[in-house]
Amino acid sequence: MLSQFNTQIAIFLRGCHQLLIHVKWGACALVALYLSLLSGLVIGLQYDYATPYYSASSLDILIPYGHYFRSLHFYTSQFFFFFTCIHLVAVLPQTASYKDIEWYKLIATLPVIILLLFTGYILRWDSTGASAGRIAESIIATIPLAGGLLDSILLSLDSSGLRKVYIQHVVGLDLILLVLLWQHLRIYRIKIINHLPICGAMLLFSVAFYAPMDPEKLGTTYISGPWFFLGLQELLRYLHPFVAGVLVPSLLVMLLLSIKPAYLQHRRCIRILFISMLAYAGLSIIALLR
Repeated sequence: MLSQFNTQIAIFLRGCHQLLIHVKWGACALVALYLSLLSGLVIGLQYDYATPYYSASSLDILIPYGHYFRSLHFYTSQFFFFFTCIHLVAVLPQTASYKDIEWYKLIATLPVIILLLFTGYILRWDSTGASAGRIAESIIATIPLAGGLLDSILLSLDSSGLRKVYIQHVVGLDLILLVLLWQHLRIYRIKIINHLPICGAMLLFSVAFYAPMDPEKLGTTYISGPWFFLGLQELLRYLHPFVAGVLVPSLLVMLLLSIKPAYLQHRRCIRILFISMLAYAGLSIIALLR
């Protein structure tokens, strides 16, 4: 019975490995990125950071197909991050020959993408977005010495409103992402016409599911944050903000930097990272069920 179970697990893992190898996840990520950028341009023509909630919510009412473009931008951005993570796992063995600086730049793209997604949540300035911005400021304030400087660059919600968040989302973080990915994008280009199925799937997905938009003031004592920060949100219930919001994410980034196949300790780091991600997923599920 046990041998039969092990055989089934082995077959399943081989199937997953074949799926990772044969699907062009990098191309899927780029298609999602292009759709996200194009739909973001449409949204940007309407958005005004001086009246964030009104301009974001009015897309669904005043602009023809505005709700669709908002959903397309929201979901293709999520798909870009999702496909990028799978692409990294799929091509991990091929990165052994990368120079250290190239590897560090590729890993750095992941937190930059998360920051892009997070600033997008804040810019809605609904109950979730406003709470996310305030929590982020309180976490940044716990960073010794550099906390005030970082807040003045990234947020400054009380003095600047959403102006700096908007600039970082539209210009600053995009330029950083472009610099980090430039060498990679130069050698890896795609034609949308060769990837019409995945492109059509994301376009249809955005028709079937509307992007979330909460009331401006929800009036409840518990607000669920972005899905990728649910685990962090749960950690904040038990740990100091600096530990949960700064130290733990920094340790995860350090683990990612250490899983390059050329490094002697990469297998051990992969195991630790896998266990850490399982624990984070468990915390996210707990937060989701609250």
